[in-house]
Amino acid sequence: MRVDDLKMATPIEEKILDQNLKDAFLQVRTGMVMVSDGKSKPELARLHLTMEVITLQRPETVQAISPTAAMLGSQLSQPPLESKERMVQITRQKEGGLGLSIKGGSEHKLPILISRIYKDHAADRTGQLFVGDAIIKVNGEYITACNHDDAVNILRNAGDIVVLTVKHYRAATPFLQKQLSRETPESDNDATCAELKADEGWRLAQSNNNNNNNNFNGNGTMNNSSSSMNNNSNHRPNSLCSEPEIRWVDIVCVPLMMAYVTRYIYGTDKLRTNAFEVRGLNGTTTGVIHLDDLAILSSWLKYITENITGLTNLQMKLYNRNFPVGERIEYMGWVNEGVLNSQISWQTYVPRFLVLKGTEVLLFDNPPLNIAGLNKPNVAYKVYQTMFRVVKESETVDSRQHCFLLQSSGHDPKYLSVETRQELLRIENSWNAAIVTSVIKLGRKTFAVSHQGRSGGLTLDWQTGFSLHESGSEPNAMTWQYKFSQLRGSSDDGKSKLKLHFQDQETRSIETKELECQVLQSLLFCMHAFLTAKVASVDPQFLNSIQQA
Repeated sequence: MRVDDLKMATPIEEKILDQNLKDAFLQVRTGMVMVSDGKSKPELARLHLTMEVITLQRPETVQAISPTAAMLGSQLSQPPLESKERMVQITRQKEGGLGLSIKGGSEHKLPILISRIYKDHAADRTGQLFVGDAIIKVNGEYITACNHDDAVNILRNAGDIVVLTVKHYRAATPFLQKQLSRETPESDNDATCAELKADEGWRLAQSNNNNNNNNFNGNGTMNNSSSSMNNNSNHRPNSLCSEPEIRWVDIVCVPLMMAYVTRYIYGTDKLRTNAFEVRGLNGTTTGVIHLDDLAILSSWLKYITENITGLTNLQMKLYNRNFPVGERIEYMGWVNEGVLNSQISWQTYVPRFLVLKGTEVLLFDNPPLNIAGLNKPNVAYKVYQTMFRVVKESETVDSRQHCFLLQSSGHDPKYLSVETRQELLRIENSWNAAIVTSVIKLGRKTFAVSHQGRSGGLTLDWQTGFSLHESGSEPNAMTWQYKFSQLRGSSDDGKSKLKLHFQDQETRSIETKELECQVLQSLLFCMHAFLTAKVASVDPQFLNSIQQA
């Protein structure tokens, strides 16, 4: 492809890496877009989408290799030529784990180096990791100061979805590849490190910093030198070169696990008409991706959203392996919370990660990366004491669409929004499922009330409905009892007084019960939860799907 052939937006090209395994993880989509930081003029780039990562690439003109050069040099499958940090997402396999081995460590004043990549295992399937890559971070945490054993333990306990930040360390690559051919025992890290430090190529690279892109300090960290990589590594004889071609160089990679895509200008209700942005959980962003063709824009949004949803659902299933039925996660995903600030007259928006788990609705500033993280939400409400309500278009407070309210007893309501109508429906369906799960698990809930001047307890029971027990009466003695289906209406004064209107099954007459409750809002929200769960359970298919989940 020539530079002159590139256009602002091109149709999305699809490629399946293995025709025999046509699953989403092997599907790649590419297309030309324009990218900016939201302020400067957009520049040409290529969007490269896999199931796990979205990558922006810029075109670079290189000399093409003739067939003769390919036969002589075999340089087409070299590791990255540039020393920029790269983020690679790996899905751990049941058999073989991450599919890589490491050498080095701070005890040897060496980086943590990938020394082996096992064919057809997880690391190999990414196509983005190489022998000689130095691992800088694991799931965003630096490991450059770790010794070898600590690094092994961190990788083993990093979870099923692991994001590695790596940098290719060219000086170590020939030695490590030579070690593979000698079949050095994987456990002999000390001997390998000693041989590496004595290797002539290694010592030459260390003494000649101008010919290397990566320089290891010896204290567990790496520096960037201002010089470029050894020119010989990228040199091709002029006699073997043909016309210039385009090579695509990665600008930024954003892992899609628990990422989110948005068309809104960050923190506002202003919708971009022909652009979007993808933000990763590690803080990376694609920048603003501009497309002049709305059909292509819609297709990109659809594909990226589907991949994010698929990965998030996969992570949700992995988490749920650790929980019994009544405590499992029904939903995980990003929302935006409207926040009022006394300094300004309008509402700003802050991204939050929403989780519906068991009997609780949780809000996080950052997605939980492991099971322990699920126990540290910024906000936690009981589902059966929280009202969920979709905001009608005529009721929205600004230009944000697809909004809903969460209001829990004793707390200010949360005004939240999502990107699409489909996502709002997913949350609404998951909320109904969570209501049924939480009410069934709760079983019954009793509130202190007064009735006709006497204190007692109003019980909401999943099986039997409403019942009132007066204080001092026998444990099984009930003043009155009604099924949920007998409730015909209710009214309250917004403070403590409540009227419940029941229909007698025999006479069909309406009987009104007047109560007082000091936690009226909590009682009303819990009533709503029980009634919602009962309505949902009328549909056997819906209830069966909840119980099977």
